[in-house]
Amino acid sequence: MNKKFIALTMVLVLAMGLLAACGKTDTTDGNTSDDTSDKLVVYSPNSEDIINLVIPAFEKETGIKVELISAGTGELMKRIESEKENPYADVIFGIAEAQFAQNPDLYQEYVSPNDEYMLEGHKNKHGYLTPYNSDGSCLLVNTDLIGDIKIEGYEDLLNPELKGKIAYPDPASSSSAFNQLTNMLVAMGGDYESQEGWDYVGKLIENLDGKVSGGSGAAHKSVADGEYVVALTYEDPSVSYVRDGAPVKVVYPKEGTIYGDAHLAIIKGAKNLENAKKFIDFVTSKEIQDAFGTEIFIRPLRADAELSDSMTPLEDISTLEENIEYVTEHKNEIVERYIDLFTSLQK
Repeated sequence: MNKKFIALTMVLVLAMGLLAACGKTDTTDGNTSDDTSDKLVVYSPNSEDIINLVIPAFEKETGIKVELISAGTGELMKRIESEKENPYADVIFGIAEAQFAQNPDLYQEYVSPNDEYMLEGHKNKHGYLTPYNSDGSCLLVNTDLIGDIKIEGYEDLLNPELKGKIAYPDPASSSSAFNQLTNMLVAMGGDYESQEGWDYVGKLIENLDGKVSGGSGAAHKSVADGEYVVALTYEDPSVSYVRDGAPVKVVYPKEGTIYGDAHLAIIKGAKNLENAKKFIDFVTSKEIQDAFGTEIFIRPLRADAELSDSMTPLEDISTLEENIEYVTEHKNEIVERYIDLFTSLQK
């Protein structure tokens, strides 16, 4: 009887092994992916608004349980790099094209079927990065404090009546401030090196009157709270203030606004590859893209997505193109030039 029991046990073990093997498929780099998995690991630097909208809805729709690890973009990029031989995460939910360009070998090729519905210029052009929303630089103006001062663009910020009343963070530590800096250089000078652009930045620094906002959040909040008249900030929080009834208005500089896309990407060697693909398809679905534009007021990228009345259609905004390759390569130089200029103008 003991021999029969042992033999039966061995048969069962072998059968279970075969069944497990059938649930595995090889990824392109030789790692295994469990197609029957009900798990997905997501790294994301996104705001709570985006996370709270997307993750619970995805779990409900698919039955897949998401393990979310939230941290700053720099920290997450370091983790992905250090884990590349044995990736822990399956998806990075929130990455700029410039960050991808620095480490393209860390990601898995995938183009969602939804790519055909995305706006022209916002499709998956590399085969790896899936754009899902876009945010642009703008000006946030306090309507209670502005009076008769006209603010339609960057040139208007040089008005002496605004001296010391402009909220602008340090481009060395604020991503929105750096984006504003490159936006101003292109809008006012045509590129990142022209003297005309840097002359404008110098005049703006003089009108800041030595004041530097504590960070991206502090800049737009200080205008909504009535501490400053205008902030150089970004669209997402600015539109939210309008929605919530704050005494503010959003101004898109008439000289032009640069929009930068946020992307999803599958991490190369992802253990839950099929679930990662489902997640990308879900974020680019009409359901979620509509919710971006109507519930949390970030700019969706599907051509058929709905927009709240609080949001200006992209075709009604004067836009400019960022030279991503140049900015990626010369970011430190641009920041250092700004710091030197700011320091030299302090009295």
